[in-house]
Amino acid sequence: MTVDDLGISALERIEAILASPEIHALAAVVPTPRRDRGGRPRHYPAFMIIVYEALISVFGSARQVEAELAHPTMWRWIREACQASTGLALPATPMRRHHYLYLRNRYLTDPEILDLLSGVHRKCAATHAQQIGLLCSDGAGSWTNPHLDRVVYGDGKVVTPLYRARPGEVRLNRSTGELRRLRAEPDAELHYEGTGEAVWGTKFVILATRGQSTHSRIILDIDFVADKGSEAATAMSCLQRTTPHLPGAQAVGYDTALRGVHHQTILRQLGLVPINRVAAAKASPKNPRRDTKEQRVEKTVFVETKHITRVGKPSTRVDLYARAGSIGIGTLTADGELHFTPLPRIRTHRNPSTNGYRWYNDYRLPDHLGAGTITIRLHTNNDDTARKFNRTENVRPIAPDDPGFTKLFRRRNDAESINRALEDTLWLRRAHSLGRHRQLLNMIGYALTINALTAARHKPQTIAA
Repeated sequence: MTVDDLGISALERIEAILASPEIHALAAVVPTPRRDRGGRPRHYPAFMIIVYEALISVFGSARQVEAELAHPTMWRWIREACQASTGLALPATPMRRHHYLYLRNRYLTDPEILDLLSGVHRKCAATHAQQIGLLCSDGAGSWTNPHLDRVVYGDGKVVTPLYRARPGEVRLNRSTGELRRLRAEPDAELHYEGTGEAVWGTKFVILATRGQSTHSRIILDIDFVADKGSEAATAMSCLQRTTPHLPGAQAVGYDTALRGVHHQTILRQLGLVPINRVAAAKASPKNPRRDTKEQRVEKTVFVETKHITRVGKPSTRVDLYARAGSIGIGTLTADGELHFTPLPRIRTHRNPSTNGYRWYNDYRLPDHLGAGTITIRLHTNNDDTARKFNRTENVRPIAPDDPGFTKLFRRRNDAESINRALEDTLWLRRAHSLGRHRQLLNMIGYALTINALTAARHKPQTIAA
C-alpha cells in the first residue's frame, strides 16, 4: 500500500495550507488600517484570516475550526509551524471565530476586495499548475492530439443553501397569530441540471486541471452564476480571464452548456480546442428503452460542397455533412434516406490571424475518391453567417467517434469529482455561509486547500522561460 492509498489526514492538509505561498499573496490584498487614525491593532496577522478560511474546508464549519484551534496541542503546533515558515510569532491565545467573522464581514466580502482575491488566486493557481508540470508550453501533445496534462475542464455546481425557505416565505405562529418571515438565501435561484432535474441554491462555475497522478488537481478559477441560465456566459468569462495565465493550455472540456457561439470564442479568441459533444436532435429518455424510435437521434446537417480533383479524371462533387460533430460524405439512397460515411481525421491545425486564430481539420478521403486528404474549416466565417449555418455548433475539431475523444472527454468527469469533494467539506452538505459573496470566499478557501495539498505532494519542476 502506498502513501497515497492511506488518504489524507487533517494535519497534512493544515501543513500544506501553512506552507502555501498563496496565503500570503491573498493576505496582501486585505487592507490594513492606518495606525495614525487610531484604533486597536490587529491581534493576528492578516494571513491568519486566510488560513482560518481555508481550515473551514478541512473541519466543515467555522465553529469547528474554533474548537480545533482551541486545543493547546493544535495551537502550539500551528504557532511553531508559522514561526518556522514566516518568522512571525502568533499570540499564545488561539484565534477565535469572532476574529474571522469581523475581518470577513468588514473586508473580505467587499466586492472590490473579493475581485482582487479572485485575481490573486487565479495567478497563484496557474503558477502551482506549471510548477507540477501542468499546462506548460513545452509539454507533450499537439493540436491534433492534445495531452491530458494540458486540458482545462469545468462544470457548474449548485450549492444547497443554509435554509430551506425561499425568499419571502412566512410562517404563522399559531399561538400569537403573528406571521414571521423565514430566513432564506437571497441569492439562490432555481437551476436545472443536465438531466432536467430542478435544484434550488446558489450556482458556481469551477475550472480546474489535473495530472495523471493522485492528488494532482489544481482549481484554477471559481465564479458565481449571477443570473439563472447564464452558466455558459459565466464559464466563458472564467476561461477568458484564466487562459492568459495558461500559455500551455491546449483544450477545454465542458458539457453541452457551451454551444456554438461559445465554441467560436474558444477557437477564434482563446485559440483552444473545445472537447464537447453536439446536442442531439432528440435526446434519449431517462430510462433506457429498447424501441429505436425512442432512443437518442444525432443531429445531421449539411456543411458544404467540395470538388475533388484527381489527375487524369474529371472533378468529383462531394457533399459533406456533419453528424454528432463528425464530418462525412452524405449520399442519398434509393429510398431517399441519407447515407452518412464518416471521414477519419488525420490532422488539426491552428493558424494565427489578425483577429485571433483560424482552425482547420484534414480528413482522409475513401479509396474510390483517391484516398487523398480534404481540408475543412472549423470556425464560422461570414459565408456561414450569410447562409445561417452555425458551423461551430455542428462541427467538432475532435468528434465523439474520433479515437482521441474518449480519453479527453473523460477528463471532464473529474469536475463531478470536485463537486462531490466540495459537498464533503460542507456541514450537512449545506453552504457554510449566507450570501453569494461569502460563499464565493468559502469557495476560494476550498480551492486554496486543494491547491496547497497538490503543491505539497509534488516537487516543483523548472518552468521553461
